[in-house]
Amino acid sequence: MRLKPQYLFALILVGVLLLAFAVGTILNASKSGKAEAKTAPASKAADPTVQAVLTPEVAKAYVVTIRGRTESARSVVVKSESAGVVAATPAVEGSYVRKGTVLCLLKVDARQATLDQARAAMRSRELQQKASVDLAAKGYRSQTQVLQDQANLDAAAATVRQAEIGVEQMNIRAPFTGVFDKRDAEIGAYLSPLGQQSCGTMIELNPLLIVGDLPETEASKVRIGASATAQLTSGETLSGRVRYAAREADAMTRTYRVEVTANNPGLIRSGLSASVKIGAGVGPAHLVPLSSLVLDAKGRQGVRYVLNDNRVAFSPVTVLEETPQGIWVTGLQGPVRIITVGQSYVAEGQKVRVGVAR
Repeated sequence: MRLKPQYLFALILVGVLLLAFAVGTILNASKSGKAEAKTAPASKAADPTVQAVLTPEVAKAYVVTIRGRTESARSVVVKSESAGVVAATPAVEGSYVRKGTVLCLLKVDARQATLDQARAAMRSRELQQKASVDLAAKGYRSQTQVLQDQANLDAAAATVRQAEIGVEQMNIRAPFTGVFDKRDAEIGAYLSPLGQQSCGTMIELNPLLIVGDLPETEASKVRIGASATAQLTSGETLSGRVRYAAREADAMTRTYRVEVTANNPGLIRSGLSASVKIGAGVGPAHLVPLSSLVLDAKGRQGVRYVLNDNRVAFSPVTVLEETPQGIWVTGLQGPVRIITVGQSYVAEGQKVRVGVAR
C-alpha cells in the first residue's frame, strides 16, 4: 500500500523530533555526571585558608586610663581677724607668695597707742616686782606681797601680748605658700571678721591635684598609693601617686572620685584637662593586632584563634591599652594562634588551613 506524501512527511518529522529528544537527554545526563564528579572532591578538599600569628602570654602592668583635670590642693578665702580699713595691698594679684606674706594691711589706728600703754605699764610692774624681791631679801617685805607683785607683772605681760596680737592682726597674711589668685579688697575697703568681704583667695598648686572619675568596672582596681601619670592638654607630663579613692559612688554619675597628688615645681595651672593612667598591678596579657578584633553572634568584642586541631575558636577580650605595635588585651590563656587574615569569614568550630602571617 503506497502512503500519501503528506503522511510520509509527518512520520519523518515525528521521527526526527524523537531522535533529537533522546540525544539531548543523553548529553544532559553526561554533563550532570561530570559536574558532580568535579564538585564532589572539591567540596571535600577546600577548607578555608587563614593566616595566624602565635602570640605569647606575658606579664604586663595593668593601667586604668581615665579623663581628669588639675585642681589646687587647697583653696582658702582669706578674711580679716579684726575690723579695720584697708591701708595697703602689697601682694600682687596672681603672684606666687610665701607663707606669712602680707596680703592686705589694715590701718592700725589706736591699737599702737594701746600697745605702747601696755608696755609702759609692764615696765612699771617690772620695777615694782624687783623692788619687792630686794625688800623681801632684807626682811622689809612679806612673801605674800612679793607674790602679789609677781602676779601684777604677769598680768601686765599678758596685756602687752594681747595688744601685740591686736596690732599684728592688722596684717592679713598668707596662710600657706601658694598663689594669691584673687584680691577682693581694695584700699579704703572696710573688713571685719563678720563681714562678707575678704582680702582675697589663696590657692596651693604644689603639690598639684589631678582628679577624675572612675567607672564602676575600674573602681576596684585602684589602690591608695598607686603610681599615676597625667598627660596634660598643655603638653606637660606629671607623675604622682593616688592619695584618695572614693568608696561611695556619685549618685548621679555612678562613678568614684579619685585624686592624684603630683609635684608641681613649675606651677602648672589648675583646671587643665588631662589623660590619667593609674597603675593597677601586674597580670597576664596578650599583644594582638587591632585588625584582629571581631564581634561574635552575641555582639561581644574578641578575637578568633586556631586550636591545635586547626579548628576556629572565639574568646571575648578586654582592651587594656592601645599602642603603635598593637593592643594589649586580657581574656586569653597561654600562647594563642591569633587569626589575623580571614577572621571575619570563618565561624567557631570550623576547620581551617593555617598559613603564616606576613
